[in-house]
Amino acid sequence: MSGKRRHGLVMVVTGSGKGKTTSALGLAWRALGSGLKVFMVQYIKGKWKTGEKKLADLLRAHADHLGLDIEIRPMGDGFTWITQNREQDIATTREIWQVSKEAITSGKYDLVILDEINVVMSERLGYLDPQEVIAVLKARDSDLHVVLTGRGAPPAICDFADTVSEIQAVKHHYKAGVKAQQGIEF
Repeated sequence: MSGKRRHGLVMVVTGSGKGKTTSALGLAWRALGSGLKVFMVQYIKGKWKTGEKKLADLLRAHADHLGLDIEIRPMGDGFTWITQNREQDIATTREIWQVSKEAITSGKYDLVILDEINVVMSERLGYLDPQEVIAVLKARDSDLHVVLTGRGAPPAICDFADTVSEIQAVKHHYKAGVKAQQGIEF
């Protein structure tokens, strides 16, 4: 990196379209290529064997040789319509939020991605108070970049963020009956 001091950004990727996590991962690969250390925690994905997790684990196994530092930690129980247990979903969210706060305040990372956090903060679910998240983001190191993904980003989060991108669904193969594809959706 150049001698310029970095200005940490809060970036939100939201909307009904496909590609929010994919966008954040693209940013992660760009950051890795610039020598930044990346941490991603996933609020919904947990039991899935995703392509991004497999690649991150492979990169970590060869970090000394490659000089790439990324950790992806899927911690979710799956979508709320799978668990059908609000108390469990809130408890899981609180556990993941604790890991998120530790990553944000650790000083170990240059980029922290909170994948699908917008979903658990959304008005529809309300598992996590956006003001609590904003308080932690305000107190973070001024160099730290943080990305929050997921549909339904609360207005307070969008107002606080430096950058907000909304991905809109125009057409999706799922509507035509094509199931989620390995290497595309996960």
